[in-house]
Amino acid sequence: MTNDRPLVHVRTPTYRRPDALRRCLESLQAQSWADWVCDVYDDDPDASASAVVEQLGDPRITYNQNRPQRFASLNIDRCFTRENPRDADFFCVAEDDNFLLPRFMEDNIRLSCEHGVEIVFRNQLIEWKSGTEQANIDGRGVLERKFVEGLYQPDLFRLAMIASIGVSNGGLFWSRHAVSDFEIGVPCSATLQEYMRTFIMSEPIYVALDPQAVWAFNGEGTTRDLGFRTNKISELRLKKSVGRLQRKAWSMAPKADRARFLSHEAFTFPVKKRARGLVKSHIRLNVGRALSVRQIARLAMRGGLIRLFGRVEPALNQFIRTRVG
Repeated sequence: MTNDRPLVHVRTPTYRRPDALRRCLESLQAQSWADWVCDVYDDDPDASASAVVEQLGDPRITYNQNRPQRFASLNIDRCFTRENPRDADFFCVAEDDNFLLPRFMEDNIRLSCEHGVEIVFRNQLIEWKSGTEQANIDGRGVLERKFVEGLYQPDLFRLAMIASIGVSNGGLFWSRHAVSDFEIGVPCSATLQEYMRTFIMSEPIYVALDPQAVWAFNGEGTTRDLGFRTNKISELRLKKSVGRLQRKAWSMAPKADRARFLSHEAFTFPVKKRARGLVKSHIRLNVGRALSVRQIARLAMRGGLIRLFGRVEPALNQFIRTRVG
C-alpha cells in the first residue's frame, strides 16, 4: 500500500446496457470509500455508454470506447491487466449488469490489511431475472454454498474447480502487489477465463462471506460471451478444457488435501457435488458411498465422451506451461 488512503481502480466493461451501467456506476458513487476511480470500457461501436457517463458528471469516472471492438470476453479480460495508469493501490472489475454494495471497497481493504493478503475474494448476492420486471435479489450469497470464511493457500483453493467454477470476476479484489496475474491473454470464452483465474492463483487468498456485491444471473440475456462461438462444438471444447485444468489442479494439490477432499472442512460443497466432479473429470472413480454405482458409471462415461470427442482450447496447454510450468 502506497498511502493511508489507498486508491481503488474499478474497471467496468459494458455493451449496450445503459440502464444497467447507470446502476453499476451509481453503486460506486454510493461506496463508503470515496477514494476510487473508474474506467468504463464501451464495446459499442455507437458509443452508447458515453451518454450515461456524461449524465453522471463524476470526474472519477472516465469513458473509453474500444477501437477496434473487443467483444465481451476480451473486453472483460483486459479489465484484469497489470497495467496501472491510475497509480492505484487496489483493483476490481464491475461488469455493467452487476453492482457493488456500499462497503465493498472499505471492507475489502480492511481485510487485506488485517490478514496481510493481496487478494480478497468477496461473496456476492444473486440477482435473478436481471434486467426484467421480475428481477429479485436472493438473500443468500453464492459462496456460502462453496467455502468457509478464511485464508486459503492457492493449492487448496484451486481444488474448488473440481466442484464448481472457483472465482468469479465480480468477487475478486486485488492489490498492486499481487503476484497472481489475472489477465488470461489467450482467446477463450469469459466462462473459461474464470476457471483459468482460479487455476493461476499464486498466493494466499482471503475468502470473505459477508456479501458486498451483486451478481446478475440473466441467462440467455447475457452478452459476456458475445463474439465467441457458442455451439455444441464450443461447449465440448469448454468442458474438455475445464477437465484439463481440474486434473492439473488436482495433481498440484498437497496429498493430504486430496485424500480428504470429499470431507474437507475448507469447503461447503455437498459431498455428492464433490464426488461428481472427481468422477466426471476422471480424477478418481472411488468416491465411497457418495454416489451409486450407476451414477459413477454414467458420469464416467460422460467424462469419457468429452475427452474422446472434445478438443481443448488451442492455447490452453501453452497457457498452463507458461503460468505454472
